[in-house]
Amino acid sequence: MPGTRIGYARVSTTDQDLTVQLAALKAAGCGVIRSEKMSGSTVAGRDELRTVLAFIGEGDTLVVTRIDRLARSLGDLQDIVRELKTKGAGLMATEQPINTSTAAGKAFLDMLGVFAEFETNLRRERQMEGIAKAKAAGVYKGGKTRIAADEVRRLAGEGVGPSAIARQLGIGRASVYRLLGSIKASAPSIEA
Repeated sequence: MPGTRIGYARVSTTDQDLTVQLAALKAAGCGVIRSEKMSGSTVAGRDELRTVLAFIGEGDTLVVTRIDRLARSLGDLQDIVRELKTKGAGLMATEQPINTSTAAGKAFLDMLGVFAEFETNLRRERQMEGIAKAKAAGVYKGGKTRIAADEVRRLAGEGVGPSAIARQLGIGRASVYRLLGSIKASAPSIEA
């Protein structure tokens, strides 16, 4: 009995659109499609991907449009492929000749993973060079504050846990812990 094709679509930011990916996955015969708007630089915080990986089983195939929708680093990609393999599931991309059930598909997957990681590293280097140049010219003021520290403080004061705060504000748990740690560090100490 052939397994199920499970689609996974991802965009990095909330202002990007998933429509094209969803249509391609549906056309590829995916009976189930999960999607999310999260950065692909790590698998942390990507709940829909974790759900797919938790429930995919023997003979099933995880289908993506391109591997950069699945992972941006070779390490993460290899971890995902290893997890799929241990469950007896495969990986396929609709826009790339990737199918882990063939030797050529596996080789192509590895090559694309290397190039995806290389591209991410180049982009990061160019960004850092641009920031350094802007700082030297005196025009760089730093990025906008993306996390409302007051809101984190308020929610923590109401007894809301770090994971719930992160979910509610759409930020990473590490950011919540960092903010809560800096709040505690800056609080005056009271000695008995």
